[in-house]
Amino acid sequence: MQFPAQAAKEDPQVPQTLDAAAVRTWCSLALDALGRDREEIDAINVYPVADGDTGTNLYLTVESAARAVEAVFDAHATGTSVPDLPDTVRAMAHGALIGARGNSGTILAQLLRGMAEVLGEAGAGSDGAGDEDGAAAEDGGNHLARALRRAAELAREAVAHPVEGTILTVASAAAAAAARPPGDGRGGDGAAYGDGAAVHAAYAGARVALAATPGQLAVLGRAGVVDAGGRGLLAVLAALVEAVTGDAPSPVAPGARPHELPAVVESCDADDSPAGPAFEVIYLLETDEAGIARVRRRLDALGDSLVVVGGDGLWNVHVHVDDAGAAVEAGVEAGRPYRIRITHFGAAAGHQRERAQRAVVAVVPGEGLAGLCAEAGATTVLARPGEPPASGELVDAIRRAHAHEVVLLPNDAELRHTAAAAAEQARDEGIRVALIPTRAAVQGIAALAVHAPDRRFDEDVVAMTSAAGATRYAELAVAERQSWTMAGICQAGDLLGLIEGDVAVIGTDLAATAETVLDRMLSAGGELVTLVLGQDVPDTLAERLERYVRDGHLAVDTVVYRGGRQSVPLLIGVE
Repeated sequence: MQFPAQAAKEDPQVPQTLDAAAVRTWCSLALDALGRDREEIDAINVYPVADGDTGTNLYLTVESAARAVEAVFDAHATGTSVPDLPDTVRAMAHGALIGARGNSGTILAQLLRGMAEVLGEAGAGSDGAGDEDGAAAEDGGNHLARALRRAAELAREAVAHPVEGTILTVASAAAAAAARPPGDGRGGDGAAYGDGAAVHAAYAGARVALAATPGQLAVLGRAGVVDAGGRGLLAVLAALVEAVTGDAPSPVAPGARPHELPAVVESCDADDSPAGPAFEVIYLLETDEAGIARVRRRLDALGDSLVVVGGDGLWNVHVHVDDAGAAVEAGVEAGRPYRIRITHFGAAAGHQRERAQRAVVAVVPGEGLAGLCAEAGATTVLARPGEPPASGELVDAIRRAHAHEVVLLPNDAELRHTAAAAAEQARDEGIRVALIPTRAAVQGIAALAVHAPDRRFDEDVVAMTSAAGATRYAELAVAERQSWTMAGICQAGDLLGLIEGDVAVIGTDLAATAETVLDRMLSAGGELVTLVLGQDVPDTLAERLERYVRDGHLAVDTVVYRGGRQSVPLLIGVE
């Protein structure tokens, strides 16, 4: 989608304000700027993890914000009215929230939310009318200065352990400078001033603060770079200046000297310890204030780089952990997590990230399997019940895997066309993708178990395909209505034992139905049974089925996994 840039007001004698059209322009210009600067920002990304994706994450976050703003304008396209400022900034903030990527992208989303809180107030204007006298005086009476101040405050509150020399520092400096613009002294005595003066001052303050970040954060000083997140925010602020005033600030000198970066960059944790968590976990979470407080406490104990943004029942959660499954489970216990993304840092943690030779991308039906596959080194995409991933989500996961070669495991027969489209798009981008047509999660588990990245790509794909193909699969589901099946007529609420997609058993008891399905599957032989239990299935079922297999099939082993919130209570695989 192309985002049209709107012409900013050019008459220097006219007070220049941030209205809905200017917000639209701002998003478009910011997206263009981050597109141009993405590789440079990626190259200087050494904190909190040197994984080389800050520029990309900021671009994707702003892209989501820009799409949301365009949707608001499209909704008014057929009428004579135009969007107002409150609707536009709220859409921008919501779009950034649901599309936020990475540590810096998540913080940027909260910065935009803070601005939207102030700019979305009824009657907000450049003269600051309707605001408390203290706030107005503190920010020179300018609503945009107040918005930047609120943005910086909310962003700091969102980060569990704020660190100076980061995007937070740059945001605070921008807010402080906007409150007291230089020039003829306006603002210092509480007199109102225009948005143009505020944004110019904010940009100048941010630029000075960014240049100082290497002296505030040791890892930046050692690498000889400025903070990548702060550099991205400066690009966003430069776009704001141009949107409001029509003046494009002079380009910033390159913030990195990639050829001078050390081969190994030490960990970017505040204590400069030599190692960091293995996984980045991000998800949207629907929960209340009490629930998000529990999530914050749980995740703060599990890992670092914790950022929780949002509000009004919808949150974006970002954390770096070693136990990805536990991080997702914290969200499950508090509410409804979705759009779960788990990325394995691997050798990139603590090093300047390079593209891996090979990676695996797997679609999984529940949080438990997402953690299991991530711990095995796969990049995962969560398929929620009734919410299959789109091809764009699969392409995004392939990109996040950051590898020259990718093995894609859709793990669902219904995703074969979606996965094929994603693979084709990734190939057009120069990534070598092999699509293994796994039809169930247990086939994906079998394929991942034999994955060996040190083999030749073709040999690895053949081995994984063979393992998946040798795994018969079944599931126990609950009938939603009366229906004819290959096993007879079922009633609503009956348990259906589906073997390779066909109903083979109809029952009323979960354990008994599962035993019948196992008998049918093992009658053709097998060496290993895999059981994946849904969230509400008791451990006693697994114990009973393990015992049943052991007693009736002496040479067959059984492994049990917790799948979390999946669409069916039990998945079965037989290899």
